[in-house]
Amino acid sequence: MENLDQLIDECKSGKQSAQSQLYKAFAPILFGVCVRYARDQTEAEDTLHEGFVTIFNKIEQFANKGSFEGWMKRIVVNIALEKYRKRYRLHTVEDMTIYDSKNVSDDVYSSINAKQLMEYIQELPPRYKMVFNLYAIDGYSHKEIAEEMGIAEGTSKSNLARARKILQNKIVIMSQIKEKYAE
Repeated sequence: MENLDQLIDECKSGKQSAQSQLYKAFAPILFGVCVRYARDQTEAEDTLHEGFVTIFNKIEQFANKGSFEGWMKRIVVNIALEKYRKRYRLHTVEDMTIYDSKNVSDDVYSSINAKQLMEYIQELPPRYKMVFNLYAIDGYSHKEIAEEMGIAEGTSKSNLARARKILQNKIVIMSQIKEKYAE
């Protein structure tokens, strides 16, 4: 965006037309983030709305250092995390060996497209989906996830391992179904 700094400054001064312009520019991107963490479309829309309210209320805190888009994404992710914490309680898992992955052919993974993968991620149990998204998509470390979600680092690791195993199983099953009907 060409005049992003100017737009941010205008938003800081409370100019509504600038806020509207900022919303139009970034709502689609941030909505994509919201969808990854929400249970459904309505929750994603609520999170997006809360995110922009928070962005506009805290825009003075953005010091024009680093990525503005990244700053906004962090706000939206934090709102999604807060909703999650209110809704779910996490349980620790001690034995992760049951989630050790088996060797799977690369052909199986190449048979899935991004849209299908995102659908599978959305179907994950909430705690696994949250950890998977934070770690694999948004680049949080297990330490950061543990702090944000109020869980142990080991729990974050085990939830990620479970999420990966569930996704792997879905991909393998769908690949087998496709092969069977292709014959």
